[in-house]
Amino acid sequence: MKVKETLFTDKENLKIYTQKLLSDVRALEIMLESNLIENDRTRVGAEQEMYIVDEKCTPKPIASDIIKELNDSHFTYELAKYNLEINLPPEVLTNNCLHRMEEQLREKLSAAAKAAKRHGATVLLAGILPTIRKKDIDIGNIVENDRYLLLCNILNELCDSEYNLHITGVDEFSDTHDSPMFESCNTSFQSHFQVDPGDIVDLYNYSLLISAPLIASAVNSPFLMGKQLWDETRIALFEQAVDTRDREKNPRDITARVFFGKKWLENSVIELFQDNIARFKPIVGADFGEDSMEILENGGIPELKALGLFNGTIWSWMRVCYGITEGKPHLRIENRVLPSGPTVRDEIANAAFWFGMMKGITDRYRGVSDFFEIDQAKENFLKAAQYGLDTKMMWLDNKAVSTQELILDELLPISEKGLKKAGIYQDDIDFYLGILRDRVISEKNGANWLINSFQNLKKEITRESALHHITSALMANQEKGDPVHTWDFLTIEEHHSTDTTKYTISQFMSTDLFVLREDDIIDLATDIMNWKHIRHVPVEDENGNIAGMITSTELLNHYSRKISEDSTNILVKDLMTRDPLTIGPERPISDAITIMKEKDIGYLLVVQEGKLVGILTEHDLLNLYTKIGH
Repeated sequence: MKVKETLFTDKENLKIYTQKLLSDVRALEIMLESNLIENDRTRVGAEQEMYIVDEKCTPKPIASDIIKELNDSHFTYELAKYNLEINLPPEVLTNNCLHRMEEQLREKLSAAAKAAKRHGATVLLAGILPTIRKKDIDIGNIVENDRYLLLCNILNELCDSEYNLHITGVDEFSDTHDSPMFESCNTSFQSHFQVDPGDIVDLYNYSLLISAPLIASAVNSPFLMGKQLWDETRIALFEQAVDTRDREKNPRDITARVFFGKKWLENSVIELFQDNIARFKPIVGADFGEDSMEILENGGIPELKALGLFNGTIWSWMRVCYGITEGKPHLRIENRVLPSGPTVRDEIANAAFWFGMMKGITDRYRGVSDFFEIDQAKENFLKAAQYGLDTKMMWLDNKAVSTQELILDELLPISEKGLKKAGIYQDDIDFYLGILRDRVISEKNGANWLINSFQNLKKEITRESALHHITSALMANQEKGDPVHTWDFLTIEEHHSTDTTKYTISQFMSTDLFVLREDDIIDLATDIMNWKHIRHVPVEDENGNIAGMITSTELLNHYSRKISEDSTNILVKDLMTRDPLTIGPERPISDAITIMKEKDIGYLLVVQEGKLVGILTEHDLLNLYTKIGH
């Protein structure tokens, strides 16, 4: 929601704002009772979030430059300077609207790419950019937008400590951060579905239920900061990135602002807004200057701006929104589940699947609150985010069902009937649902392609280099536009390059390190080198900062001199080389080659902010030259 009015957080003004918020809810209740909400058409829409990346496929913080150059109201800022968002105009769900959405999105993305190119960058669709780094989410990269800056400050005050993240998948990711900027790692394709107010209770509950198979078919975010985690890591990351709860100070059950849903709706959508207001205090307000009840009593249609602002600070995965289109008020469900990418065509197929399921709801899925627990729906959703199409779900008959079977045998037919009911052209139904069907049958969605390609490459090159390659290939395939299930998995042979200037040290350094402390005995260094067949071992001080390097040459010199028969008195710090040469991980590999030749050394320690992050050796360089065909 775009808010031009000045935002505030002071307590006295928030009290006045809260009164406006309560007035908005009462006005909406009256509008529903008086049948003032539009109920004779179904509009759909979408918001496309994306990354701006440089030639190395890493974030480039130039959103402001691109926005100014485009001068197009359909584009807006997101949280970070390396994110952009496109808001597509709403379309009536009928005829060739799906095709029009695809064409409009392609046109806007092409314009953004052209503007980015003039700044040495491009745009990329990815749920989470595989190459994003911790330094990219520094608070200095927050977009210079009053609303985002204020919201970030408010969340920091609510958090009252660091944000703690812990996600376990194939790897384990654990970190803390001093701001909500981890949320900028997430980009999504948010779709909107206008709802007949008479159906909204059933459709909202249904949207929560089907979110699990929907996300299972579309997972596209398996990597975060070099770690392989969930198939759709966005889900876990967003829930933790803005989680301000302090469980030590507040042991009671407090709902996070990013959540699946606490309970089914029973009688009215008003229950949802009432429940949110009861659970969450307003954290920001604005003086919109309108009295919704007064406007309604005078025969007007209120904009419910206070409710809209409050709604925008609660990030439920399925969110009910109020709006006015062509002078008529409506309610719509905003689907925040789907990731960005891997192609425009995949995204429209995902949206078509969801639109069709919503439009085609059957009696089997009405009144779901009477016979199915919302906690089970939530468990399905979280499992689907973790395992994608490999998920087994508990479904309405209380039996475990294969996600593939559920989609192919039950949900795709519902979607097809729904799109036919809406009047979508049969060719478009066949085309977009065909993409979804083929993806599910082949089990090759974005996450599957990224993971398998990564694993193929990781056998031959470092994790960092493999992540760079899959991101580069993602960009190339995205430009071609063919849906992800048609892509071949990457192999190292497809990504040879003789230009070493395009590679960074982080892509080829070794990160699985064995490290000694200064006060370790020299025999420990000797045994580690023998056990692991290595010639260099970094040495850290008691604070974990790099202190030196012990090499096989120094050990041989020591033993040849036979300084002492009792090596327990000789410590690593007595023999190590102090102040070894170091280099940063983002420097070009060519710089490391030059330094190692000039200094006639066989290694470089890779250090970032005083901490050891890797080591680059002659063996690593030999591996590089072997792989790129020198």
